[in-house]
Amino acid sequence: MRVSVIVFGILAVPTCLTHQSGTCAAGLAPTVSLTAAAAQSPLRADATAPVAGYSVQRAYPHDPAAFTQGLEYLNGDLYESTGLNGRSSIRKVKLETGAVLQQRAISRDYFGEGLTIWKSTVIELTWQSQVAFVYDRDTFEPRRMFSYPGEGWGLTHDATNLIMSDGTAELRFLDPETFKERRRVTVTDGGRPVPRLNELEYVKGQVFANIWTTDDIVRIDPGSGRVLGRIDLRGLLAESPTPTDVLNGIAYDQAGDRLFVTGKLWPKLFEIKTRPR
Repeated sequence: MRVSVIVFGILAVPTCLTHQSGTCAAGLAPTVSLTAAAAQSPLRADATAPVAGYSVQRAYPHDPAAFTQGLEYLNGDLYESTGLNGRSSIRKVKLETGAVLQQRAISRDYFGEGLTIWKSTVIELTWQSQVAFVYDRDTFEPRRMFSYPGEGWGLTHDATNLIMSDGTAELRFLDPETFKERRRVTVTDGGRPVPRLNELEYVKGQVFANIWTTDDIVRIDPGSGRVLGRIDLRGLLAESPTPTDVLNGIAYDQAGDRLFVTGKLWPKLFEIKTRPR
């Protein structure tokens, strides 16, 4: 079992022992666009990826009771999955206000995890139940379910694959219709595996991933698994009047070229841009 620590006030990233039950704190402004960030020159196989900073463009309200596991943006709204047994849900959220527009609770038997939108459906992982649920995107009514080995953490997709993390340094590429595994890739930085890959987002041909218990987002080449860059988000949530947990949740507005990030139990969601350090 993994356990975390509740932190108030000034936040620093703690050393957490649990992935998804309990709370840890995570501590957000001329900028480099995501397009520029994606255009990194090739790295040597043993080279450590460059680290970028960030600037906050805007802060939005976020439900401080939402134990954020998955986050995605579509047509002006956020789709979010939350975790913890008895508190897991999928929801549609108004970006500007944080208001929950639509919600479906998940059975207390399941610990909700990563989420992605695939065509007319919402697909949600569970942590240790080895089950993924597929819902109608408009009504949130269940359509079907899939099984998979191991744990479910983060979920996103490219044009043809679901992309899943399981808490290790591996990404799985799955058939969106059958959930059958097509391939895996090990994520490395400077030739070393990068474990604890958590929430995922597909951004301009790269996979962005939260690294659990850290303030880092890594940008991954989905073909080779190499980390092309890191975004250091230390200080993003400098303080909070309520207990918070780790940074987790990445969403991308493709039309507006906007990147959103938040955390588990965070009272705010941030629109950010990356900048060189």
